[in-house]
Amino acid sequence: MEFLQDSIPMVSLAAAAAALYARMSSSLLRPGLPRLVALLPLSPFLVVAPLAFSSFAIIRAIAAFFLAWLCAFKLALLAAGRGPLDPSLPALTFLFTALLPVKLRRARGGSGAAVSTKASKPVLSLASCAVKVAVIAVILRVYHFNSRLHLYARLALYGIHIYCFLDLFFPCIAAAAGALGMETEPQFDRPYLASSLRDFWGRRWNLMVSAILRPSVYDPVRARAGNPAGVLASFLVSGLMHEGMVYYLSLRRPNGGMTAFFLLHGVCCVAEAWCARRWAARGWPSPPRAVATLLVVLFVAATSFWLFFPPLCKDGVEEKLLEEWAAVAAFFLPSSSTPAK
Repeated sequence: MEFLQDSIPMVSLAAAAAALYARMSSSLLRPGLPRLVALLPLSPFLVVAPLAFSSFAIIRAIAAFFLAWLCAFKLALLAAGRGPLDPSLPALTFLFTALLPVKLRRARGGSGAAVSTKASKPVLSLASCAVKVAVIAVILRVYHFNSRLHLYARLALYGIHIYCFLDLFFPCIAAAAGALGMETEPQFDRPYLASSLRDFWGRRWNLMVSAILRPSVYDPVRARAGNPAGVLASFLVSGLMHEGMVYYLSLRRPNGGMTAFFLLHGVCCVAEAWCARRWAARGWPSPPRAVATLLVVLFVAATSFWLFFPPLCKDGVEEKLLEEWAAVAAFFLPSSSTPAK
């Protein structure tokens, strides 16, 4: 834990310095090749920095998501004069936007760099927060009996845990931004109510990733090769980045399962859109919302059990993550002990 205490300030300060350099250089250089040349040297740092957390896989993966994925893509868009970053943003706003998974609301009628600072309803609902904290606490207790659970029961718990953790963690970051006067957009919108795969991935699940992939991958590919190619390219890039996240978690070479998972969902989204158009052209009524939602949840769960979770459950990765969550539980729930294996 001493190493973590040293690494978090070190990596945070280095990342802040890199972001401020990006802001300064972008303010002096026009979008295009000059900016790209100035920002490109930051790429190795963004890739290597998460590895400073060599002893704690969860922190390492979170840092990789923030820096090696989101921040790297944001800087690439900044080099092209696109995306959420703009050198005219205030320094603190630029830092939050570059280094954290937040998307600031743009002020209506303002310039491209203008961001909304008016007060809005809290992004962090206390009731929702309490429910998710309770669910995570229960799951951490159940992990004590992990070896007695059926494989699919364990994977279902992991899926619920991931959602509750992310939908608690991201709003906390957004609340911190709100306390500093920045209005942010939500990252999740009840994905368990999605009525289609396109609804799930495009409007409900981890919307920060969608907001980054849209201008960096989907829009350029769609402009050249059409909408289906843009969708498939976005899911392919997402799959490759998830392979990277698996590496940061395990420090082992990924096996392609994440890429297969996201490509499958990309193909299904394209097929779903095609079927929806044909369905509507024939004047057939849409299936009941409850039925559509159930089918989406079942499909996401089944394909996750098949392709998404196996890379996280081999080579000791599952045991390592359980040990780390046991340490978290022991810190917040003193009566907790190491989960059964």
